[in-house]
Amino acid sequence: MKRTLVAGIGNIFLGDDGFGVETARRLTERELPSHVEVVDIGVRGVHLAYQLLDGYDTLVLVDATARGEAPGTLYVIEHDGPPGAGDAVPAIDGHRMTPDTVLALLDTLCAGTGGQPPRRVLVVGCEPAAIEEGMGLSAQVSDAVPRAVRLIEELLEGGMPVPVRTTAAEASTGGETG
Repeated sequence: MKRTLVAGIGNIFLGDDGFGVETARRLTERELPSHVEVVDIGVRGVHLAYQLLDGYDTLVLVDATARGEAPGTLYVIEHDGPPGAGDAVPAIDGHRMTPDTVLALLDTLCAGTGGQPPRRVLVVGCEPAAIEEGMGLSAQVSDAVPRAVRLIEELLEGGMPVPVRTTAAEASTGGETG
């Protein structure tokens, strides 16, 4: 059975950066296929890298993702793969690990242990309204969480389709753009 890990990433003390953590929490309340595991990674990127050594075919990272769209816009982004041999590997800081840094660390760990990184890595991101000190999601990002849960469920059921972008307005009418 191919295994899938859905990892909520973010800092709940930085406003909308808690999107991934809240989405993961909501996903744990849902009935998901038996091959899917959902974890709240928060800011523990090193833990994610080590957990991935257990062997997963697919990794879905859920995180706040600033790409310049309206707050609450959801994205599904396919990760291009690990850094190439000539690329500089970012410095490892256990408290500030971006998904790229985690994947670079995983690539290094796999090389040392003979493990295999996930064959497919997707990022389900949400455009934040504010990432500043303080707890709680903005209204736009809070409204995006149930949409993100549905989107992830669709990804898990449908074999991970082509990446998409959806805004709150498109979600209310059922439209998608790519």
